[in-house]
Amino acid sequence: MKIERDIINLFKAWKEAPDRKPILLKGARQIGKTWAMESFGKECFKYCVKFDFDRQPELKSLFEITKDPKRLIKELTLYCEQPIIAGETLVIFDEIQECEEAFNSLKYFCDEAPQYHIIAAGSLLGVAVKKRRMTVPVGKVRIINMFPVTFKEFLRASDMRTYEYINSLDEIRHLPEIIMNKLRTEYRRYQVSGGMPEAIVSLLEDKGVGEVESTLQGILDLYELDFAKYAEPREIPRIHAVWHSLPAQLSKENRKFVWKVIKTGARSKDYEDALLWLEDAGIIHRIFSVSKPGMPLSAYEETDAFKVYACDCGLLRRLAHLPATVVTDPIANYTEFKGAMAENAVLQSIMPLLDDQKPYYWTSPGTAEVEFVIQWDDEIIPVEVKAENNISGNSLAVYTKKHSPRYRMRFSMLNLQYNGGMLSSPAPLAGWMDKWMTLLRRIT
Repeated sequence: MKIERDIINLFKAWKEAPDRKPILLKGARQIGKTWAMESFGKECFKYCVKFDFDRQPELKSLFEITKDPKRLIKELTLYCEQPIIAGETLVIFDEIQECEEAFNSLKYFCDEAPQYHIIAAGSLLGVAVKKRRMTVPVGKVRIINMFPVTFKEFLRASDMRTYEYINSLDEIRHLPEIIMNKLRTEYRRYQVSGGMPEAIVSLLEDKGVGEVESTLQGILDLYELDFAKYAEPREIPRIHAVWHSLPAQLSKENRKFVWKVIKTGARSKDYEDALLWLEDAGIIHRIFSVSKPGMPLSAYEETDAFKVYACDCGLLRRLAHLPATVVTDPIANYTEFKGAMAENAVLQSIMPLLDDQKPYYWTSPGTAEVEFVIQWDDEIIPVEVKAENNISGNSLAVYTKKHSPRYRMRFSMLNLQYNGGMLSSPAPLAGWMDKWMTLLRRIT
């Protein structure tokens, strides 16, 4: 089964850009980076060649001898069956973190041979760059962050008719109940598999929940091996402890990250590096609080108050040992963690839409908390997330009274509607936030 990824459209725009630079593709392990690069190459180029610096260590010697792009291209053609022709061939450098010289060569391709289309990617690229003190050729590459499969992409693969119906909406209006029922069903299935392509394929090909669970556990085990392979020995148990504390951190009513949840007496100075490692690996998202929702949000970031979510809701569910049957039961009562799963899934849907912007969250001590605050162009958008149909609580009202936002959003399992600056959207449609913003601006 093929799962179409939206990042391919971004690659297509890059292909035609006159000021094109080599792409440096970042993202967590097992999210489909290599598949996306190869699919793009096969679809949009006459030829596609891939050089894997992990499986082909002999390639390293080429880059140690020269950085001249013309000479490198001539030498690289000896290692592939297809020609490397400017404008007709996509060149993929996979596992580029294994060859620092190849990593550095990207700036020379940018300056001296921009006619070649080059995409570089690697496992734990952020970790490797820091560990080996590699210099990112700033200004000479286009850094693109790739994320797990979103629900929008999942729905396109699982129920194309419902996907096309949502895509065709040109106004904010109540959705037919049949559409709402389909969205609820597919969304719960998505929260079981998460956004890891292999797990999704197992689910959509009806291989059984056992196969989904086995796939997700395999990815979690791979992450554990990465801790041991790529981290400093003294940091390995700390990374392990931080990662495994995630379900407990998110099970609290107040999901602010608390060091002592990791271990009694734990302090930030002991575990901060472990948290950074997970962040650099793309395995977690750290969402900081803002003292006030001002422009730009980054100016009001409070670095000592943050929440941590998993990069993928399916991995989070498996890490927490939450059975799939609980997630697919709409009346199951798992209280705080149901809210955490809802927040994680919404975050997973909107992260690819934010480009380089980071989401934040806002609190009013003792009275209110808004799950996400997003800078969208020249607007600051408060985003509230509810797990099901219960939208009680006054947090968004407190925020609105204090800061008077032009737009505000609530994602729950209620129907789509707009009323006086408030967009209420089904949580499954968080990935269409760009559409909702366009429609909101049209009617206000």
